[in-house]
Amino acid sequence: MTEHLNKIIEGNCVEVMKTFESSSIDLTVTSPPYDNLRTYKGYVFPFKDIAKELFRITKEGGVVVWVVADATIKGSETGTSFKQALYFKEIGFNLHDTMIFQKTNPIPQIYRKRYNNVFEYMFVFSKGTVKTDNPIKIDCLHAGLKLNGTTYKNYSKGEQKREKLAKPVKKQKIKGNIWEYVVGKKAEDQEAKGHPAPFPSALARDHINSWTNKGDVVLDPMCGSGTTCKVAYQLDREFIGIDMSSEYCELARNRIKQYQRQPTFKFE
Repeated sequence: MTEHLNKIIEGNCVEVMKTFESSSIDLTVTSPPYDNLRTYKGYVFPFKDIAKELFRITKEGGVVVWVVADATIKGSETGTSFKQALYFKEIGFNLHDTMIFQKTNPIPQIYRKRYNNVFEYMFVFSKGTVKTDNPIKIDCLHAGLKLNGTTYKNYSKGEQKREKLAKPVKKQKIKGNIWEYVVGKKAEDQEAKGHPAPFPSALARDHINSWTNKGDVVLDPMCGSGTTCKVAYQLDREFIGIDMSSEYCELARNRIKQYQRQPTFKFE
């Protein structure tokens, strides 16, 4: 796999992934060109072939983060996101978590007879039991307080009851699975303005920190502007990016070059 590491590879991601060793990738973070929401240079999107290759190359305990949403066609959302999630399960992945990427600055959509769309799904699939889990923690609102009348719910397999009285509230707790990000406004995301639909660098950063350790291999098979690869490099992970567009590959390479840590490092 060393020949592929720390490269942005131009090509069909299915054909490129076929050259990878089985069980060689720790984490994939990607966002496919879903439904007709994105015009992607006229390229096709062989979803099932991509999913099968991802299963083959993901390590046991590895994770795939699939950021996706649905188009609304003839008054109905397509449901493609759920169909894809079920297919990932069908071929052997666990649906480890269904997360939400909530946008703090969504594009106003006042012309439709529906509420404004402010989120995308982040399906977290695992190959077996997740190996690396570095949960993001946040401060508790009532840290240190003794809540005399509050009880915890018993999450046993049997009958669930509220019995145990709450002890003093802990200082921190694990963050929830709805993650909120501003889209396109931060300087690190302005670098990707040549791409029609980049996701925030902070989103990639949070997932890479959560599911990998330093030195692990992070893949984006549809890397676009290279956000996943750039953040992986910043966090001392090995990265592999693949994209069909020579224009987007060049954009990704130029973004990563800005963060070279050593003058002798040669980016390919």
